Amino acid sequence: MTFKENARLDTGQVRSGGGGGGRRGGGGMAAGGGIGGIILLVLFMLFGGNLGGGGGGGGGGAAASPWNFSAGEVSAEGDSSGDFSHCQTGADANEHRDCMVIGTVNSVQDFWSTAWSQYEPAQTVIFSGVVNTGCGTANSQVGPFYCPLDQQVYIDVGFFDQLQQMGGDGGSLSQMYVVGHEYGHHVQNLNGVLGRAQQDPQGPESGAVRVELQADCYAGVWVAHADGTRLGREDEAILEPVTQEQINSALTAASAVGDDRIQEQMQGRVTPENWTHGSSEQRQKWFMTGYESGDPNQCNTFSGDLG
Repeated sequence: MTFKENARLDTGQVRSGGGGGGRRGGGGMAAGGGIGGIILLVLFMLFGGNLGGGGGGGGGGAAASPWNFSAGEVSAEGDSSGDFSHCQTGADANEHRDCMVIGTVNSVQDFWSTAWSQYEPAQTVIFSGVVNTGCGTANSQVGPFYCPLDQQVYIDVGFFDQLQQMGGDGGSLSQMYVVGHEYGHHVQNLNGVLGRAQQDPQGPESGAVRVELQADCYAGVWVAHADGTRLGREDEAILEPVTQEQINSALTAASAVGDDRIQEQMQGRVTPENWTHGSSEQRQKWFMTGYESGDPNQCNTFSGDLG
């Protein structure tokens, strides 16, 4: 989506974290936050991965990522500098990826604050390298994630390069979808649904898959209302109306992070019994369910066929 050039951004909803000195290969997440924290991070990342050993069901020590993800070399536009003084307007959000994340956070949180009286704002941490979280220590390899123990979203904007390599088309909404998905997990945490992922952590009909698909659906619901979001009621809207081309862009990202696609790329075969996030087709379907309905109540992935 495109930000209105004169729209105001609120950098107070984000903070910087981490540093460029972190490891770029090998280890993924230290056990500093305890095994429980590692398990939570496994389940609430954007894409699947066995970060804790035992398929997300346990395991201690450092965790490994299935991705050879090398992020952080994106500082030409200030994307990972931790200084957000250049992120003041929608024009800045259209130019810089860290400002785009900030504008998206502003929009997503305005929507949920308006749509649900019990919504509580969550901060996003934009980091590079290694970052300390309430769920343990993570590095850029794990991709974007939500930590329910400190109720914060963590994003290294370098992931958007990796997302494009995975099959996303690099469009703005393919990247903003990532933010909307992670805030979907925050909503699930607030309404008590998020824990279902740990109760049933793997398989095509598992609680984990149902949790992830609902977060995709919630991202679609936000997109349906995004052009009406604003910082204050007297402010202009943050975003221009979404176009079909931009919806198609988001769908490329949803497809890129499907379990079947990732498994085919990484191991040359698809093993549904190990799914934690759902297939490419399912992720696209539930994003569109949210977008076409514009209704969070239509995002009940916990009953019936997932499609």
